Amino acid sequence: MYSVTLESPADFAGWREAARGLLGAGIPPEAVSWHSPAEPAGLFAGPPPPDVPAQSAIPPVPRDFLEMAERAARHSDPERFALLYGLLWDARRAPGLLRTPTEPRMARLEAMARAVKRDAHKMHAFLRFREIDTPEGPRSVAWFEPEHHIVEAEAGFFQRRFAALRWSILTPRRCAHWDGAEIRFAEGARRADAPADDAAEDLWRTYFASIFNPARLKPDAMRAEMPKKYWKNLPEARIIPALMQGASGRVRAMLGQEPASQPQPPGPRRRRKD
Repeated sequence: MYSVTLESPADFAGWREAARGLLGAGIPPEAVSWHSPAEPAGLFAGPPPPDVPAQSAIPPVPRDFLEMAERAARHSDPERFALLYGLLWDARRAPGLLRTPTEPRMARLEAMARAVKRDAHKMHAFLRFREIDTPEGPRSVAWFEPEHHIVEAEAGFFQRRFAALRWSILTPRRCAHWDGAEIRFAEGARRADAPADDAAEDLWRTYFASIFNPARLKPDAMRAEMPKKYWKNLPEARIIPALMQGASGRVRAMLGQEPASQPQPPGPRRRRKD
């Protein structure tokens, strides 16, 4: 059994390079175990695979498969890299495999990629920064609990959106730190390492309450889009139950302010009979 240790849990580039060498050496999937620093090989780790010349012939891989594979590699499933390599191995004898979405392993891969995309969307929507003072000046710190290994891939989104801030994103899996010039990554953190509150949160809650429209409240849809597991890290979550509870009364009050009867459009004019 050969062991491949990747640089991080989402090291798709490292997996791709190792997969090329393994395919070139003719090493089957069952003879390889995949690991990262966060997922150590354990007591029975085998040797690394042998080096293979760069010119070893590797069959072409569809671009859309690579894009889906790169996203799925961020999934928390410990078998993700083995699944990817097994598909590449079998595709040598079945070229159409990687273009067959109904094949069970391809369907599983596509579901993993969707889950990662959904996790990234939640991170964009529900991550909240809180400002703290440091010897170097103010720093905005956020705590988030992703389901998958998405921090490295999504850090660029926050760098572009909050380029003027010095910020840190702390998660149990991985942390990202932006100093205005580059992003650094570090090991995971604890919830206690992030601030619990800041001076701007009351202002944010006031704003959130002012834009809350009770007439458009759909509790089931809201819970589906913003599951309760995210509420504990959202400043506005403290007032959501009260806003929901008072929504029907506010709607009635809004309706009571409207005219009792609306003017009716004029009907067709009748022609006068002489």
